[in-house]
Amino acid sequence: MSTIKIGIINVSDRANAGIYEDLSGKAVVKTLNHYLRSEWHKVYDVVPDEQDQIENTIINMVDNEKCCLVITTGGTGPAKRDVTPEATEAVCDRMMPGFGERMRTESLKYVPTAILSRQTAGLRKNSLIINLPGKPKSIKECLDAVFPAVPYCIDLMEGPYIECNEDVMKPFRPKSKN
Repeated sequence: MSTIKIGIINVSDRANAGIYEDLSGKAVVKTLNHYLRSEWHKVYDVVPDEQDQIENTIINMVDNEKCCLVITTGGTGPAKRDVTPEATEAVCDRMMPGFGERMRTESLKYVPTAILSRQTAGLRKNSLIINLPGKPKSIKECLDAVFPAVPYCIDLMEGPYIECNEDVMKPFRPKSKN
């Protein structure tokens, strides 16, 4: 079993400037550590809400670092500086709107303002990029909702086989017809 590379990008002006602690990125790492049985290596960055920097970071993680999965956190709301979805769409070959739909549906169980979220996901080469909200509680709720589909999505793109701790996160993979 080879080590899987996963990119994590916290998009935050204040965390990038050191004004406050990067709780969002740490929440993604904690959740993945809980889900994954496969060995994995994180490629990590904290960037400001600047579209070109977000785009360049995603491109580097996919094209150079060879991450099969890139998870962003933050920058998905309606504020003027929230440009993570635009950056993601700009660098993706194809979009995967079902991820955003599922995350908003889950978040609506907790807050009516979930309809303001613009989370999305897309594919670049053989990598899946998922945009999550910026609050640690919402990160966990959204990952719980969409992660069962992530390993199979990566399988379909001929990426590495991701094994999960099935007592915590049971991925969905269709049964073989053999």
